[in-house]
Amino acid sequence: MPLIELIDVVKRYKIGEQEILALDGINLTIEQGEYAAIIGPSGSGKSTLMHLLGCLDTPTSGTMLIDGIDVSRASGNKLSEMRNEKIGFVFQSFNLLPKLTVLQNVELPMIYAGVSSRERRERALVAIERVELQNRVKNTPLQLSGGQMQRVAIARALVNNPRIIFADEATGNLDSRTGANILQLFRELSTGGCTIVLVTHDAKIAAQTPRRIEIRDGKIVDAESMDPLLSGQTQLTPTA
Repeated sequence: MPLIELIDVVKRYKIGEQEILALDGINLTIEQGEYAAIIGPSGSGKSTLMHLLGCLDTPTSGTMLIDGIDVSRASGNKLSEMRNEKIGFVFQSFNLLPKLTVLQNVELPMIYAGVSSRERRERALVAIERVELQNRVKNTPLQLSGGQMQRVAIARALVNNPRIIFADEATGNLDSRTGANILQLFRELSTGGCTIVLVTHDAKIAAQTPRRIEIRDGKIVDAESMDPLLSGQTQLTPTA
């Protein structure tokens, strides 16, 4: 069973009297441990697709399964539960709280999950070590480089042991060398079994991922695996 499966997914928005078709019949499968990029120009539907995949919204029609659970018509509480248990997010702007230390920032998702203070600390330290920032646990974000802040954001995304990490333009505020290091870290995480989905408008970034999913005008127009190690995995069927 795929980790993510979308079947004939449509998303419409109403703005006043105008109806906007953001996604038009998306069919998509993503397997556990895949490292993929969703790419497309502004207005193509890629951000809408990420919002659906990240359980931040539900489709207008069609079926969406995350880890075997149908979330197509899920309530807000159910979507929140899915995000907390199965999904981590990494954003271009890092979204770290400037007055908190690295350790405290990484602990935040567990506070919302009701994890005890002792367990929070233990799990946060493991996640911080995983991104090689164990010597920075007492620093605040203002004392870190851009690449280090992004690593903190990744540690925070990892701390609840999610099945999937969604990264939205996660290297956009980084220099090319630091951005390449972050992309390599994502690849290592996927090798360890975590599914990584990047959302980007940058074809050069997408070219560094094993799989690329291109979306235009709300439709998938191209989907390919560029990594021979993934050649046997299920591929997308572009919609007409």
